[in-house]
Amino acid sequence: MSDIPSSPGGVDGSAPFELHYFPPDPDLADMVSSFYFARINMPKFDEYERADRPQFRFVTDADGEYVFSDGHRFPVCKANIVGPTSGHVRAISHCPTQMFGFGLLPAGWAALMGSDAEKLTDRAIDAADMFGPWMDEVAAALEKATAMEERLVIGNNFAREILTRGDTAPLWFIRTVDQWLTESPSPQVPELVEATGMSIRSVERMTKHYYGLSPRMLARKYRAVRAASALARGEKLEAAELGDAFYDQSHLIREIKRFAGATPGQLGNPSLYTQATVKGRKQLSGKVSPIVSDT
Repeated sequence: MSDIPSSPGGVDGSAPFELHYFPPDPDLADMVSSFYFARINMPKFDEYERADRPQFRFVTDADGEYVFSDGHRFPVCKANIVGPTSGHVRAISHCPTQMFGFGLLPAGWAALMGSDAEKLTDRAIDAADMFGPWMDEVAAALEKATAMEERLVIGNNFAREILTRGDTAPLWFIRTVDQWLTESPSPQVPELVEATGMSIRSVERMTKHYYGLSPRMLARKYRAVRAASALARGEKLEAAELGDAFYDQSHLIREIKRFAGATPGQLGNPSLYTQATVKGRKQLSGKVSPIVSDT
């Protein structure tokens, strides 16, 4: 772990916003996308998060809310489970705070939630409702930790403990879907059906369970967030092999706005939050799956 900053965030903590990503331990690589630490040093944080995979988040000062794309609101808790999202999410904090969390890959999501996995799309719950007062103990340990190494040990051990509750996912299916999502700029559902050798109904049932979305919506989501990430990095879509992914400019704008919460023009001048998110994910390249680092 020599590349981990010795202090939280690796700086003096005076920046308005900090966000740093870290790969999980190797034995968690099929279930956890990455760990992250965020510090908000401003009286109010109000940003759009892109459509994303599920998240487990601990927040030190929980005074805010998530506003999902369908208008549903959920108050931020000390320990939050945020389901997979089908559109951008407005994340609000009314005070300075710190957050330690990790993303859940499909196998991890099923292991955490079991038969309830697809029921939390575009929703969040208080993790204490599922795991009880233990969540307060984990939150306190993370808040007390003074070094990032310590937080990551707590986080990896915590993930190992909770990702045994539900299903053991069919990794062959997940890897097939991930390959389908990443090998084409505009994935087509018939190609996934052919690759799995399953019926369209079975494919739809399994993608909804493990990814929270139908194959068609999943393809739209990843096409848009890949394009949004490329634009925020200052890349041309042609260079990112996404030049033919959208019908025309209006289609591009509409899709990116829905899934990333910003227009292509706004992504060309990204906020501190968007810059930190895109840079952090890209720095994970080679350490995690491309479906994580490239989006």
